[in-house]
Amino acid sequence: MGIRRALAAVALVVTSVCNSPLVMAADAYPSKPIRFVVPYPPGGPTDLMARLLQASLQTRLGTTVLVENRAGAGGNIGTDTVAKAAPDGYTILLAASGPMAVNPTLYKHLPYNPQKDLAPVIQISAFPLVLEVHPSSPAKDVKSFLAAVKSKPGDFSFASAGNGTPQHLVGELFNTEAGTKLQHVAYKGAGPALNDVLGAQVPVMFDILASSLPYIKSGKLRPLAVSTRSRVPALPDVPTLSESGLPGFEFVAWHGIAVPAGTPQEIVLKLNKTVNTIFADAEFRKRWEAIGTPVVGGTPEAFGALIRSETTRLGKIVRDTGATVD
Repeated sequence: MGIRRALAAVALVVTSVCNSPLVMAADAYPSKPIRFVVPYPPGGPTDLMARLLQASLQTRLGTTVLVENRAGAGGNIGTDTVAKAAPDGYTILLAASGPMAVNPTLYKHLPYNPQKDLAPVIQISAFPLVLEVHPSSPAKDVKSFLAAVKSKPGDFSFASAGNGTPQHLVGELFNTEAGTKLQHVAYKGAGPALNDVLGAQVPVMFDILASSLPYIKSGKLRPLAVSTRSRVPALPDVPTLSESGLPGFEFVAWHGIAVPAGTPQEIVLKLNKTVNTIFADAEFRKRWEAIGTPVVGGTPEAFGALIRSETTRLGKIVRDTGATVD
């Protein structure tokens, strides 16, 4: 009888675990469409990555994935939308370094706390930024660009995807390191900013390579330098800013996927495994790397550690450069 009672007790425990909400949620997930929120307008690198992932996520998860652009306030609106969504795995965020790690210092009041209200799933990118000008510009390299800018302090402006975005912060860092006074012009996304640079309405942009690369290759933009410590394979002849008179200059824009805090860990791990599996596909990797970023991947813990460390590092840059919300 003792053995029978023990077996019965084990069976009861197993049944309870299998029928627990977390396990049932993971087993049933997903059973309806997933909203994939991009906190910037169509046309920028965050939107491009979401749309590259969309089809593969649909295939591997067996459900519809709807990309939804919720732009504004330097990425805060879309990020807050996910932070306040139900923690059930059906609303996921294309998490960008701006709203995740810069804006907590840049903005006095955020409607969300990135580290408390959002749960990291996986890092997906590490983009270089490129200092670029319109082909009509007389600047052929960083040296001639600096000469022109310093000859007319305050007369040059640079476009960005919005306050707190990498395009904004790297420009402010450039001002500090190079001793320039480029005026910041904030747009609601990289696409609108890039359009005005292509139209020569704004002379300069520090853009994430993904969105500018096609225009650089077609001659519609002239690259002067990249923000990474080493040259990038996509532009092997373009020097780094560190090589171009600003030793030690380095800035990388990263992205990942996050979900509302409180999302069952089993669902977080399922999403993480799914994206890592997508990144393991050779054909997908080729398409991903073609936009200018290496495949990253990894664990939720690794992405969480990056967010924490970058909040400290980028927050210091914000304070040191005096960057503010316009």
